[in-house]
Amino acid sequence: MATLIAENISYSYHTNQKLALNKVSLEINPGTMTALLGPNGAGKSTLLKILQGQSKPDKGYITIDGEELLKSSSKVALMPQRSSMNWKFPITVEKLVSLGQIEHSKSKNSSPFQLKALLANPKGWVNKCCELEAALQRVGISKLAKRRLDSLSGGQQQRALLAKTLMSPAKIFLLDEPCAALDPPAKEEFLRIARQLADTGSSVFISSHDWGSSLGNYDKVVVLDQRVIAKGTPASIREKLEDLNINSINGKSVCD
Repeated sequence: MATLIAENISYSYHTNQKLALNKVSLEINPGTMTALLGPNGAGKSTLLKILQGQSKPDKGYITIDGEELLKSSSKVALMPQRSSMNWKFPITVEKLVSLGQIEHSKSKNSSPFQLKALLANPKGWVNKCCELEAALQRVGISKLAKRRLDSLSGGQQQRALLAKTLMSPAKIFLLDEPCAALDPPAKEEFLRIARQLADTGSSVFISSHDWGSSLGNYDKVVVLDQRVIAKGTPASIREKLEDLNINSINGKSVCD
């Protein structure tokens, strides 16, 4: 289990440009599922990349159990947006998931030859004999292991991405828009899997555009628009959103 604390994170893409993030502070606790809400351009994806260590903030700091992020980055894993993937790439589900081993390898020396060998024999590269199968079973897609990526539904693709992310030794999971474009049943199923992950003691932080009834699935909610404009329980956030007139920020109703 691990607690991530971000203090006064500020970030801009270019010098003298408007801040993408402005003095953002938050805490992600073990065993919780937290929603990160905000309109397009609010800085949600930027914040997740900073929390995972891909980008460095201009100001502020991030610690995990009191240690700076740089020393504890292996405890944080980021699941990217589904739209960032090429789902026509001719590999199977198990090969995609097995690539998570190389991404989170401590050696950082993975060569193209190692990648080719991994794709040829994904199970042969698993550090522990059952890791790949466990990751597939954990998200409910073990029967899809031999399926090609281009044959999957949107919900199956999201679960394959999550299984790939779970190949890391992380305790804190940052999921970027995992429910985007999913139909209601697929979205509920994905959130159920995320809840199971949190119930095992992991920290799950999910960015979303969903201002409606799905908020009830979370323990905490953080609302971001370059800065944190509200945070708390789902019930308290609903009250705060009314006061903040979030309709004008988001451009749509906060209700389903």
